[in-house]
This record gives sequence, C-alpha cells and structure tokens, in this order.
Amino acid sequence: MKHRAFVLGLIVIAVVFGVDQWTKALAIDGLSNPFRVIEVTPFMNFVLAWNPGVSFGLFQGQAPWVMIAVTAAITIGFGVWMWRTRDAMLRLALAFIVGGAIGNLVDRLRHGAVTDFIDLHVAGYHWPVFNVADSAITVGAALLLIDSLFGGKKSAR
Repeated sequence: MKHRAFVLGLIVIAVVFGVDQWTKALAIDGLSNPFRVIEVTPFMNFVLAWNPGVSFGLFQGQAPWVMIAVTAAITIGFGVWMWRTRDAMLRLALAFIVGGAIGNLVDRLRHGAVTDFIDLHVAGYHWPVFNVADSAITVGAALLLIDSLFGGKKSAR
C-alpha cells in the first residue's frame, strides 16, 4: 500500500513538472521575440522574466552551481521524506514541492536561471513575477502547514 501511495505522489510530481515546463516553453516562445507583455486581466499580466536567485529574487549573486546543488539536495531530501511518510496529506504536500523544485531545477540547468512569467499587480504594486512551479511549491508549503496544524495526532516513528 505504501508503494502505491508513493506512485500517486510520483504522478503528482510528473503532472506539476509537465505543466510547469509546458507553460514556461509557451512563455518563452510567446513573450520573448519580440519582447512583450500580455495583459490577461486588470490584475494579471504575462511577462517574461529570468530569476537567477530563489523566491522573490533572493540570493541572485550566488554562483549558479551553488543554486543548483542546494536545490538538488533539498529536492532529494523532500523526495526521501515523501517516500518514508505514510500520511496522505503530507505526501501530497511534498509531491507538490518536489514537482515544483524539479521544474525550477531543470530551468537552472538549461538556462542558468528560472523562467518566470506570471505578474500579479494591484494599484501599481507588483508581486514578484513567478511561475507554475513556484505556485506548486506554495501550495505544497500551505498543505504542510495545514497538515502540521490540523492533521491530528500522529505517532512518532
């Protein structure tokens, strides 16, 4: 049963990764030549941005190999955690995080930076541009928080 649940986690990882890479390819093709901004709604644009750092552009001055190594190590750690857990909510949360992390890791390996393209804004204030992988990581982190707060009492192993 544990292995079947892990396979479902792998499917979530594959779906997140596939949708992330597909949307990034569309963004690169549709927004880069010529460079343009597509207004989707009054509060959301599509615009191509390259992020050599991590979330919100932090750590942009680091060598690319440092970012790749740290991302890979964290991703492997979360993958092992996902393999070992028996909790369905925790496994789902970790699958979202791992799928998004792999998507951004592939970008770093291919382009030297992460492809971002979703620009949310209101009244002239813009949230840092992000992508589907970032959204999956955020959903996974929220599920981790929900699970830790409301998941009920779990036995220690």
